[in-house]
Amino acid sequence: MSMENRLRRKIDDYLLKWKKNPDKMPLIIKGARQIGKTNAIEHFSKNYAHFVEINFITEPQYKKIFASGFSPEAVIREISLINPSHVFVPNETLILFDEMQACPDCATCLKFFKIDGQYDVICSGSLLGINYEEVTSVSVGYKTDYEMHSLDFEEFLWAKGYSQNQIEEIYSHMTNLEPFSENEYDVWMNNFREYMILGGMPKVVSLFINQKNYSGTLQEQKQILLAYEEDITKYAVGLDKAKIKNIYNHIPVFLAKENKRYQITKVAPGARNREYVGTVDWLKDAGIINVCYCLEQPELPLKGNYKPTEYKVYYRDTGLLVASLDEEAQADLRQNKNFNTYKGALYENIIADIFVKQGYELFYYKNEKSTLEMDFFIRDARSLVPVEVKANDSATISLRNLIEKEKYADIQYGIKLCSKNVGFNGKFYTFPYFCSFWLKRYMLEKISSQGKNK
Repeated sequence: MSMENRLRRKIDDYLLKWKKNPDKMPLIIKGARQIGKTNAIEHFSKNYAHFVEINFITEPQYKKIFASGFSPEAVIREISLINPSHVFVPNETLILFDEMQACPDCATCLKFFKIDGQYDVICSGSLLGINYEEVTSVSVGYKTDYEMHSLDFEEFLWAKGYSQNQIEEIYSHMTNLEPFSENEYDVWMNNFREYMILGGMPKVVSLFINQKNYSGTLQEQKQILLAYEEDITKYAVGLDKAKIKNIYNHIPVFLAKENKRYQITKVAPGARNREYVGTVDWLKDAGIINVCYCLEQPELPLKGNYKPTEYKVYYRDTGLLVASLDEEAQADLRQNKNFNTYKGALYENIIADIFVKQGYELFYYKNEKSTLEMDFFIRDARSLVPVEVKANDSATISLRNLIEKEKYADIQYGIKLCSKNVGFNGKFYTFPYFCSFWLKRYMLEKISSQGKNK
């Protein structure tokens, strides 16, 4: 992607703040492949007189640079031997160690670069999560972590050319509980549907923005899906690769059928969740999936109150879930924006992704008899908030039960995300799907300050 028509990303502001911090730590940026990590760092490097970029995969000879020690002096000497054209000027140089997972030793030098303080260092890698503990244990206290994702909905709206004021307008409709005009509603909903079909992979979004149509976007998405599959083959060390591939290939199959949520028993006859826990963790750490855990009870605190072997699995990037559906569905989605039988799964998948991109962990609830079920839970300062994602506008019996029944003392109100305008009926807030990317801010600013009572 050329720098000229580069997509604006949230990490851009973060990196500028990091640069200004006089006591900054070396930075480790992790996230799935092809989400724009290297592009963001290269763009940021223009703020330095000198930029030294080392990629341990495309230039494996650099794996030897730590052979004679980890001090900046030793490392710089070794780099300069391999490539004498690199320039190192104290306080004016950014060093990028890219694809760090291919050279875990690299993490050890971060401590020494921090103590030395003369060079700004960023490490990046697409499968860092996989062996992340081993990579970072050596640099604890001497590095800052930043997890990057594919474009979120706000970044997608920037790419489409919307101003921050227009995007803030969506938020003010939520805080004022003011319904959107027909035009506003249709425009934001269309943008949201586009985002659902495309997902947030920068190459896919750029292609769509430049061409103003979906041509070629599916091929681009399929390439990314293939690359993920190659990663499983290449990097799944010591785990059953067949099991990981099996899960990876089954996600769309189960999510895509209404009311057939991800169940391990469908992956292989007689399979048990606990046998697959490691493989699900692998896909989560690789940034390919989001995992949503079943709560023991719908109550606070969320952290210690879930079943680690009961979960639903979603694709991180909803565009990739869409790309993995069958050919007929593709034509229907891209030409008619018709989500037909898949819509329940797609809306649930994208809300999961939007929540994770806001920093939420994912939890759902289903009781033994399946009489009470809730898609997601978030929280405000005082209470637990059930969030229901509706593909149609059917009655919300579980949501009403959770709010009204005395035994769920931590729940005062709920949120329903659906294809309806903004509203509040005294029990739950209704927001159109396209508002969901503002929910964390909404919970912090609005509801915490007004304290709803039962």
